Amino acid sequence: MVSLTKSLAASFAEDRIRVNAIAPGWTKTEMTRAGREITELNAQIVSRIPAGDWAEPEDMAGTAIFLASPAARYVNGVTIPVDGGYLAT
Repeated sequence: MVSLTKSLAASFAEDRIRVNAIAPGWTKTEMTRAGREITELNAQIVSRIPAGDWAEPEDMAGTAIFLASPAARYVNGVTIPVDGGYLAT
């Protein structure tokens, strides 16, 4: 996804089309409920998240709003992790 985002950003930049991505971390959704209910798996995942818990879907909203706003007019070709610091560990 990172490479695709960069490639599309480079391809469409001359048309003033920005391409960016959000890389969500472990997020509380219906799809992930089974994994969260496995005590050992949940503990292993949470232990790697400096923020201390799975993300809520709403946690992605601020990044999406930023990328869609004029404040990000010169942001192009990036993937922003929204993962509570998971990638930092």
